[in-house]
Amino acid sequence: MADTQGRITLWGVEVFLAAAEERSISAAARRLGASISGVSQQLSALELALGVELLDRSARPMALTPAGEMFRRRAQVIVNEAEQARAELASGDLAGLTQFRLGMVEDFDSDVTPRLLTAMAEELKRCQFLLETGASHRLFDQLDGRALDMVVAADMGAAAEWMEVHPLLSEPFIVAAPKGAVDPGGDVLAQLRALPLVLYSQRHHMGRQIAGHLARQDLRLAQRFELDSYHAIMAMVAQGAGWTILTPLGFLHAQRFRDKADVLPLPFAPLSRTISLNARRGVLRGMPEQVAGRLRPLLQELIVAPAVARMPWIGEALRVV
Repeated sequence: MADTQGRITLWGVEVFLAAAEERSISAAARRLGASISGVSQQLSALELALGVELLDRSARPMALTPAGEMFRRRAQVIVNEAEQARAELASGDLAGLTQFRLGMVEDFDSDVTPRLLTAMAEELKRCQFLLETGASHRLFDQLDGRALDMVVAADMGAAAEWMEVHPLLSEPFIVAAPKGAVDPGGDVLAQLRALPLVLYSQRHHMGRQIAGHLARQDLRLAQRFELDSYHAIMAMVAQGAGWTILTPLGFLHAQRFRDKADVLPLPFAPLSRTISLNARRGVLRGMPEQVAGRLRPLLQELIVAPAVARMPWIGEALRVV
């Protein structure tokens, strides 16, 4: 076996950059999706290979040494060059790609994502795919930490300067209420006020977006439940425990409960969000635009068409962009 002691690895450099930015080994581990011990070992191996101490672990928060500050500039160049090399080897048409790390908002995991990856796998015979699904803010953290190449997630405000953004889908927020509990021809808001609101968790951006919109409308609703799962929320609605505000994606995602709930437009000012594909600007050349181009017809077929067929009143509020 070859002796690897004293070698500088790309992974070690990426770990160092994460630790340098987070100023915490545990935070760097979370960002990279690695163990704390693994991050610590990589940092120690890198310091051994360079023969200098890069991080002052006794400081709170952890600080860079003068040597660490000097190496940080070089480390960023190394990582940027590695990413640029990957993009160039892909030859613009993705044919030479050997690894693809994609983050997808959980709303797409059962329909859109399998179709996208299956189609890409047919073309990219030598490519290994890594998929991460989850909440939008967690996916953006991993993109920022270079643990993912691209993420498809809900926009969370102004994009960072280092990001390129490809809008995919615009969708409105809607009401889901227990089957038969609300007469759409009557005073919908008054009827909803008589039921508890099951709110999406404000630990997530979408929950904060909904709560902020209700506050701007000066609506004080009887809120008893705050959950972080579409399935759990729709299960509560289906059992008659309350009503909720969610998106068509969220409603379609909770398939087993759809027939036990009614969906209606918001009975106050509309609210919407945009789902976009995001990547580091310029690193992957034309790849983000190509993947976005693959996604749009899938979204039209698997999301927009079924939703509009079930909720014709939604009209152009739900559309591919």
